[in-house]
Amino acid sequence: MVMDKLNIAENIVRLRHAKRVTQEQLAQFIGVTKAAVSKWETGQSMPDIVILPMLAAFFDITVDELLGYVPQLSKEQIQKWYQDFAQKFADGPFEEVMAETQSYVKKYYSCYPFLFQVCVLWLNHVMLAEGRQRQSEIFLSISELCEHIKENCRDVKISDDVVVLQAMAHLQLGRTDEVVEALEEISRPNRLLGQSGIVLMQAYKMAGEVHKAESFMQITMYQALYSLVGTAKEYICMHMEQLSACEPTIERIGQVEKTYHLGKLNPNLIAGFEYQAAMCYAMHGEKEKSFAHADRYVYCLRELFSSGIILLHGDGYFNQIEEWFTQTEGGAEAPRDRQLVLEEVKKSFDNPVFAVLEGEHRFQEMKEELDRLK
Repeated sequence: MVMDKLNIAENIVRLRHAKRVTQEQLAQFIGVTKAAVSKWETGQSMPDIVILPMLAAFFDITVDELLGYVPQLSKEQIQKWYQDFAQKFADGPFEEVMAETQSYVKKYYSCYPFLFQVCVLWLNHVMLAEGRQRQSEIFLSISELCEHIKENCRDVKISDDVVVLQAMAHLQLGRTDEVVEALEEISRPNRLLGQSGIVLMQAYKMAGEVHKAESFMQITMYQALYSLVGTAKEYICMHMEQLSACEPTIERIGQVEKTYHLGKLNPNLIAGFEYQAAMCYAMHGEKEKSFAHADRYVYCLRELFSSGIILLHGDGYFNQIEEWFTQTEGGAEAPRDRQLVLEEVKKSFDNPVFAVLEGEHRFQEMKEELDRLK
């Protein structure tokens, strides 16, 4: 844990102006001269230690806040706590774990990377809350915490990302107008900001930092594939009733998946796509095609759960991307506990849309294979 420099002079000025009191009024309350307050605010001297609690009480804040003490957690500590809490959500009573995370939020209310990961944590586990009303309350808590981050965080990356995170919460709350207002402009495909990665890669090359350029190229291509498959999945979901609209997308993504070996590179991503494709074909009574994609879905799950820990990783082609995963506060581990994901997976074929496959021996074998996953 590190501590920012003490900003007591700036804080006294800011707090006094916010409270709309003069130096003289503050001096009278504390029992010092106006000149003493002036020296505090210009940094010529510091308040005596016995005066600090009185100053803090006057401004209705803690002594830590008065001093400008900002507790910060290391990236490694944030990663560890995220995984610890994810495990607790999987194993323990939801409300107890939720209360514990909220207590940490209060303690580290100025550590914005940590607060951001708490929002991600809540978003990934809100489905464990009992009832839609409680879930809505948590989505609202996520939105409020995101607003706090937006208003106070000076880290541009976090400030930009939290806009999207808050939009996810608003979407679940049915606040579609707020989602559109927040994301419509920044998501325009023709924004010049979309070229920033290419410019950065060129700068790396010109500076002779070839490794950085290549590494950045790889993670950019990986993220583009991730976005392509994720968007295609949503496209199929939106056009589920129109097989003629879905089928070309399913076929094209199938070629991309095969070319980049995405079933091994990111089995979780491809499992979601194959599951959506299997649902689409089942809905239209295309049993053989549904079976083919359901089989790919099961294959991806075998890949996903083949090791003890679900980790984001590269492969022989994307051989420089893993460092990017470890650099994030969330780390390379999955955002939800492995067992929790596994429990959901085992119920995935219970969806009524697969009723057309019931009674088929192959379908029963697939369900049994899911049950055997550990």
